[in-house]
Amino acid sequence: MNTKYIFVTGGVVSGLGKGITTAALGCLLKAGGFKVSTMKFDPYINIDPGVMSPSQHGEVFVTDDGAETDLDVGHYERFTDENLTINANISVGKIYWEVLEKERSGVFKGDTVQVIPHITDAIKGKIHLAQKDQKADIVICEVGGTVGDIESLPVLEAIRQMSRDVGRDNVLYIHVTLIPYLSKANEMKSKATQHSVKELLSLGISPDIIVCRTERPIPDDMKDKIALFCNVDKECVIQNIDCESTYEIPLLFEQQNLYSLVCNSLKLPQTEPNLEDWIKLNDKMKKSKKTVEIALVGKYDLHDAYKSVVEALKHAEIAQDVHIKIKWVCAEKVDATSAPKLFKGVKGIIAPAGFGERGTLGIINAVRYARENKIPFFGLCLGFQCAAIEFARNVVGLADADSAEYHENSTVPLRTPIMQKNPEQRSVSALGGTLRRGARPIKLVKDSIVGEAYAEELVYERFRHRYEFNNYYRDDMEAKGLILSGFSADERSVEILELPRTIHPWFVATQFHAEFKSRPNRPHPLFLAFVGACIGL
Repeated sequence: MNTKYIFVTGGVVSGLGKGITTAALGCLLKAGGFKVSTMKFDPYINIDPGVMSPSQHGEVFVTDDGAETDLDVGHYERFTDENLTINANISVGKIYWEVLEKERSGVFKGDTVQVIPHITDAIKGKIHLAQKDQKADIVICEVGGTVGDIESLPVLEAIRQMSRDVGRDNVLYIHVTLIPYLSKANEMKSKATQHSVKELLSLGISPDIIVCRTERPIPDDMKDKIALFCNVDKECVIQNIDCESTYEIPLLFEQQNLYSLVCNSLKLPQTEPNLEDWIKLNDKMKKSKKTVEIALVGKYDLHDAYKSVVEALKHAEIAQDVHIKIKWVCAEKVDATSAPKLFKGVKGIIAPAGFGERGTLGIINAVRYARENKIPFFGLCLGFQCAAIEFARNVVGLADADSAEYHENSTVPLRTPIMQKNPEQRSVSALGGTLRRGARPIKLVKDSIVGEAYAEELVYERFRHRYEFNNYYRDDMEAKGLILSGFSADERSVEILELPRTIHPWFVATQFHAEFKSRPNRPHPLFLAFVGACIGL
C-alpha cells in the first residue's frame, strides 16, 4: 500500500481544536488497524517551544527521546497510545535554521537559497522522515496557526506540493473552521467558513473534508450551503460540537462516518474501527460519581500550561470512579494567612512544573500547608524542588535553604543550596535545548509509596530540568524523616522523595514529569495512587 498523507489546516481563529481533530482521527485510523504517525508543523520562528513562555503557548510536552514539543503532541500520544519522537513537532524556525546551516557549509554549491524549492523541500523531507520514523501507513500532519498567517505560507505551499509529488489519491486535506453562533440574532453563520476555505483555495489547496467547530448542532440546510460554496460533498461537512470531554470526539466523528470518508478518499481497505475501549471509557465517565476537589497550585495563568497534568488527573478519575473538581490556585497568592482559606475543603494538593523564582515561595507555603495538615500532596519537577526546600527550612531547620537557580546572579552566595545545578549542566550557557530531558531509568526503593504504586523496581520516566537535589544534605534530610525513594541508575541523583505513611497519608514529589506518560485507558500509577489517597482509598 502506498503511504497516505492527511493534512489538517485551520481557519478563522486559533484554538478550534486542530490538535484534537488530528489526535481523534489518528485514534480512529489506529482502531481500524492502520499504523499511524502524527506530527505538527508550527509556523513560528522559534527552533522549538523549549524557551517559550507557558503563559503564551501552554505546556512544553517532552517525548521519550527528549524533544521539547508543542502540547498537541501530548494529545497525539494520549489518543493513539504511541510514543512519538523529535520528528513529531517541527517549527518553521527549525527548518530555516537547518537550511541556512547547509548553505553555510556549502551544500547548495553556490545556488541562491529560496523558499521554493529549498524551504519547501526541507518541510517535505520532515514529513517523509516522520513516516519512516514510525514506519507508518498513514501520516497525519497538523499545520499550526491559521490560514492567512504569513508565517505558515511555506508549510502550506509544501503540503500543496505533496499531492503533486505522491499523487492526489494518496493525499487528503481536512480544514478545521468555525461556525459562530450569534445569540442576539439566534443564528449560526457559515460565512466565516466560506471565507476561510476561499483563502485556502487561493493557495492551491482544495479541502476534501471540512470539520466545523460549533456550539450547537449544524442544521442540514447549513451543511448544504457549506458544501455548495466550499465545493465538498455534504457528508464531508463534519461537525465538531462542544462536548464534556475531548475523549468523546473519536466517537462523535465515527457517528458521522469520518473514518469511512477518509478510507474512501484515500482508497484504503474498508475495515471496521474497534472502538470498544473508547466506548467503555466514555460510558464510565458519564456515570454518576462523587466529587472530590483537588487544588492545583501553579504560577502560570494559562491553564494549558498544565494540560498534561489535568489530563492525567482525568485518567485517574475515570479509573477511580470519581469526578475531580480542580481548584486553580495562583501560587503568588499563597501565604500562611491565605492558605487555610485557599485550601479549605480540598482533598489533595498538586504542585506542577515551572521555571524561575516567581511564585516559588507560594508553592513552598502550599507544600507546608499540605504537610502540616496531612492533605495528600503530589509535587512534579518544580513541586519536587519546593518540597525539598520546604522540608529543609521547616523540619531540618536550615532557614536559608533554597535553590541555586534563584541566586546565580547574587553577589552573596547561597549558603544552603538544597537544589544545585546538575553536573552535566554546569558548563552549559545556552538556554534552549540544553536541559536534562527525556526518558531515563529510575531505581525505586522497596516498601515505599512509589514502590507500591508502580509494583516495579525499575521504571522509565521523562525529565525536563536543570537543577537537582544536593546530595550533601541527604543525611540531614533523612535523619529528620524524609524518605528518598527513587534514584537515577547510578544512584547519584535523587529523583523521588516522600514522607512516611506513619506521619502523612500520601506525600510524594518527583523530579520527573509523570503526567507525560499517562493514558486514558492506562492512568499513570502515581496519579492513580494520589487520587486514591484523595478519596481515602
